[in-house]
Amino acid sequence: MSLPPSVRSFARLRVAPVPLRIPRALEAVHAGFPSVAQDYFLHEFSFDGNVIKHPDTTFAVTVAGDSMEGTGIFDSDLLLVDRSLTAHDGDIVIAVVDGEMTVKRLCTPPGQRPYLHPENAKYPNIRIDDDTQLSIWGVVIGNYHFQYKRP
Repeated sequence: MSLPPSVRSFARLRVAPVPLRIPRALEAVHAGFPSVAQDYFLHEFSFDGNVIKHPDTTFAVTVAGDSMEGTGIFDSDLLLVDRSLTAHDGDIVIAVVDGEMTVKRLCTPPGQRPYLHPENAKYPNIRIDDDTQLSIWGVVIGNYHFQYKRP
């Protein structure tokens, strides 16, 4: 299957036999008013050990496009997708619609047909009709937005 513009690449995550550990700060960082900085660290933090609950079914995918900017998912972001989870109303999912993959919010209003909602007003909802082939490939469990851009 060729990848559509909304999905650039997939990579299966390799979880190290011994989780990579990095220092974790004792306090949360304030996004409002600054607080006095402390030079204390709580303990080591393993990203893969604390974020990835199902390593055998978790994949990384790179986003291409701007249809999910309203949720903080931007072009070139890295998404973590867990294929073992059951998608529920409101989840952000990787869906295959008529053979094309996309990332959208799953909406399942009671008594109505489900649809896929982009989080950008420039794009319409994707309606799921009787003749639409829909498969939920996985549930997005998180995303990484690169702040540092190398020249």
